[in-house]
Amino acid sequence: MPPSNWPVPFILDPQHLAVDAVVSFAVSVLLAITINAEAQAFIATFLGDSRTGDSRRFNFNCLLHLSLLGTICYLVAGFGWPRTVDIDPGKFKHPRAYLVITRMAGPIANLLLASIVGSIVMIMMAVNSDPRVFLMVIGVNVTTAIYNLIILPPLAAGILVSELLPPGFATLKHRFLQVGPFLILALAFLERLSPEGIVSPYLNPIIVAIFNYIRGS
Repeated sequence: MPPSNWPVPFILDPQHLAVDAVVSFAVSVLLAITINAEAQAFIATFLGDSRTGDSRRFNFNCLLHLSLLGTICYLVAGFGWPRTVDIDPGKFKHPRAYLVITRMAGPIANLLLASIVGSIVMIMMAVNSDPRVFLMVIGVNVTTAIYNLIILPPLAAGILVSELLPPGFATLKHRFLQVGPFLILALAFLERLSPEGIVSPYLNPIIVAIFNYIRGS
């Protein structure tokens, strides 16, 4: 039985909602934000920013990692972000280098999860099973990872740019962090309204190529 695919990236269409697609998408989003946030927390702790009794930082309850605006962005555009993980670069031996590693751990973890699930998909296809749900998990995690390259906070690349600004740009950094989520949401809505897209023509081919490679086609 060949796998039945949903579009990649997957974007909810209010006019053509199917229960299995909505449930699969919701589960995939929760997995994506949880692995993204927990990876950042783990690497930060491993590199020196350890915390005692921080249940919000290390907690596999995916609901604690939800960001309101990030969740809305997933519903609108198929990508989003978790609640920002608190990191203190002052506790790192090499603050700037370790900060880069820590923030990028999120999207890298999304790609690793997609790769692991890709192995499950190959096994299911070998036994003639339909891996629709697992294909959704791959698609959402790859989409999350690639769209995190957009240089707007709280996406990974955007947070890196803001946090690596020199101390004299503290005011600019604060404003950048404040307006970033709203700029991303505006971009997401413009993507839905624009026939050609804005960043999707550049990022979506990368997502599709990685998705096809992971699922083995």
